Amino acid sequence: MGRTILDVRNLKTYFYTKSGVVRAVDGVSLSVKEREIVGLVGESGCGKSVTALSIMRLVPEPGKIVEGEIYFMDKNILFLTEEEIRKIRGKEMAMIFQNPSSSLNPVFTTGYQVAEPIMLHLLKSKEEASTLTTQLFNKVEISDPQRRTREYPHQLSGGMKQRVMIAMAISCKPKLLIADEPTTALDVTVQAQIMNLIRDLRNDIGSAILLITHDMGLVAENCDRVAVMYAGKIVESAPVEEIFSEPKHPYTQLLLSSIPRPDRDIDKLTVIRGEVPDPINPPQGCRFAPRCPYAMDICIQKYPEMLSINDNHLVACHLYTNKSEDT
Repeated sequence: MGRTILDVRNLKTYFYTKSGVVRAVDGVSLSVKEREIVGLVGESGCGKSVTALSIMRLVPEPGKIVEGEIYFMDKNILFLTEEEIRKIRGKEMAMIFQNPSSSLNPVFTTGYQVAEPIMLHLLKSKEEASTLTTQLFNKVEISDPQRRTREYPHQLSGGMKQRVMIAMAISCKPKLLIADEPTTALDVTVQAQIMNLIRDLRNDIGSAILLITHDMGLVAENCDRVAVMYAGKIVESAPVEEIFSEPKHPYTQLLLSSIPRPDRDIDKLTVIRGEVPDPINPPQGCRFAPRCPYAMDICIQKYPEMLSINDNHLVACHLYTNKSEDT
């Protein structure tokens, strides 16, 4: 892998509501290198999408980034003005949003929506942008691309809309692509096609990719590294092979044992007991402690520090903190 494209350090994004402060992202650190695909996984509601929106500086009200650093190409983008970040967003860093039906503007043709960033960021004429848009539609395997550029989002299927979102995201050949649940609500065949397109993007233009998903199958097939997120925090990070062969955090272990795997013969899948904690009033110690089969007194009292298992494997768990203190 090459240079580090994205480096997030101790990111905290809170939502200030009438019910209290929602700590959606509460101290997240992760990095993505050039030409690397990093998976960010976890249950729904753990803060994955808010992390992505924070990186893009698109956190909606009443949300606010309250602490941390986000380095993109060695520049802390939290210090950039809104005008400066707009020059980067869509050009140097782009995002495939979770729901293309709500992300595409229903009153503009799909072709116009893809051509707009080309005209804005690459300073191409309307005719040049139109030609490039047709080429992009062809690249993302949209049938009859010239006709499709003149159609509106409601005229396309879910898979076609997602392809339009990918065409828009790759139109300026971004250094970083964030794909937030890019295959949600798509059938298995279309899922495979979409992920092939995303991998091709990495291979063709060298983009770094942050893949946000709860589908561990997608992670196993496509990612180089994985960061496991729970209740607003990263609890484990490692190369994809290590996560699947030697998961260290109890949450990661239970997460993997709760999905069917062709390499293991089991009678029934594991159920993770309990619920994700309230982000307004999270537990004082480890946030997984109330659901963890190995929880100790210290787990309830103190959140564990991130510990290096080896050069590439990090875990936040008192099971390993205690072992390191004993040796």
